[in-house]
Amino acid sequence: MTMFYLCYNILSIFLLIPVLVYHLYRSISRGRPPALAERFGFLSPVVAEKIAGRPVIWLHAVSVGESIAARPLLKALRSQYPEHAILVSNTTETGRGVACGFPEIDVCIYFPFDFLPAVRRTLDRVRPSLVVIMETEIWPNFTREARRREIPVILANGRISDRSFRGYLRFSWFFRNALELFSRLCMQTGVDGERITAIGAPAGRVVAAGNLKYDIPFREVAADEKSALRKRYAIADDLVVLTAASTHAGEEQHLISAYRELLNNHADLFLVLVPRHPERSGEVATLLERGGIPFQRRTALDGTGTLPKGGALLVDTVGEMMSLYALADIAFVGGSLVPTGGHNLLEPASVGIPCLFGPHMDNFREIAALVLCYEAGIRVETAPELVERCRELIMNGDLRRQLGQNGLRMMAENGGATRKHMEIISVYL
Repeated sequence: MTMFYLCYNILSIFLLIPVLVYHLYRSISRGRPPALAERFGFLSPVVAEKIAGRPVIWLHAVSVGESIAARPLLKALRSQYPEHAILVSNTTETGRGVACGFPEIDVCIYFPFDFLPAVRRTLDRVRPSLVVIMETEIWPNFTREARRREIPVILANGRISDRSFRGYLRFSWFFRNALELFSRLCMQTGVDGERITAIGAPAGRVVAAGNLKYDIPFREVAADEKSALRKRYAIADDLVVLTAASTHAGEEQHLISAYRELLNNHADLFLVLVPRHPERSGEVATLLERGGIPFQRRTALDGTGTLPKGGALLVDTVGEMMSLYALADIAFVGGSLVPTGGHNLLEPASVGIPCLFGPHMDNFREIAALVLCYEAGIRVETAPELVERCRELIMNGDLRRQLGQNGLRMMAENGGATRKHMEIISVYL
C-alpha cells in the first residue's frame, strides 16, 4: 500500500499542471470563478468562524444530483445532531449553487484536489468528526489522510452503474487501496454491494441501505399552487405544459422536432426546456430559432405578460427544477435519448407528474425499473415513439392523472433509506 501511495503522489505532481489548466479553462468558459484557493485547502476565515467550537459533520456531494439526493440525510443530521456544524463540499459550481440554498447546512466549500498538501491542509482546518461521501467518489489521498487522523469515512447512497462497473473492475488494483479505508459503504442495492465488493471493498463493511432519492418529499400539487407557479413563469393556465428537463446535446433537436410535430394537431401546448448544463443555453437557443419556436429565456422574464401558446421557456438557471416539474402536465427526463445514463425520474414522480424517458438509463436502472413496475412513467425507444406517447398523454387527461397517482404511491411505498443510513452514522458520532 505504501508503494501505491508513493507512486500515486508522484503521478499527481506531474498531473497537477494539466489538471489546473483544464479546471481553469472549464471555469472560465462557463463564466464561473475557479475557486483555486479553496480547492488547495486555503479556506476563508468565514468558514472557520462558522464551524468554530463545534464538532463538524462533513458531507461531500460532487454536483447537483448528489446534493439533492443528500437533502433527506442533511435534514436528519440537523435534527438528530443540532449541536454539530454541518459542512457540505462540492466539486462543481452548479452543485455548490444548489447546496448553498439548503438551510440545514452551516457552510459550503469546494472539495480539495486530491493533491496531498491540499487534502492535509483542508482536513487540518475542518477537523471533522465524520465524513460522509455521497454515491461513488473515491479519492485515495483523502481517505488515507482521514484514516490517519482517525476520522471515519462513510460512503452514502453508493451505486455502481452497469457502464462504470467495467471500468472500476479493470482498475480495481487502484481503487482497492482507497476502498479498504472506508469505515462503512452504504450501497443502494444488493447488486451495487456485490459490485463494490468485487472492486475491492471489504465485504464486512458493505451494506445495502436503500436509495436516499426515494426519501425526497412528495405531494400532489394543488391546482392553486400550479396556477401560481405558472404565473411566476408567465405560462397560461389553460395550456398543456411539457417540461423537458436535464437535456443533453443531441436530445434537444429531437425534442424540438417532436414539439413542432405535436403542435400540428395540438395548438394549446407549451414547452419548458431545461438543459442539464445552463452554459449550453446559447446552443439550445439557436436550435429553437432554427425550429421556428418562439421562446423566452428564464433570466429574461420580468414578471409581466404571458408567453404565447406554442412557445417555449428556455431555462438558463439552476435550482428551479422541482418548481418546473410541479407546473407541468407531462415531463420528459433527459440524458436518456442519448447514451448519457439518464437522470432522476423520482423528481417528477414526487409531484405526481407522469414522465417519459428514453432507453439510456444505465445510471438509474433500479429507479427506471421501479417507475415502469408502478406504471408511473413511460419508456420510449426512439424520437418518433416519443411523439406518439406524448400525443397519447396530451389527449388523455385521465391517463396523466393515473400515472401521476402511481408515482406518488411509488414514493410512499419505497422510502426508509434515510433511517437506515442514520442508524449506521450514529455508530460513529
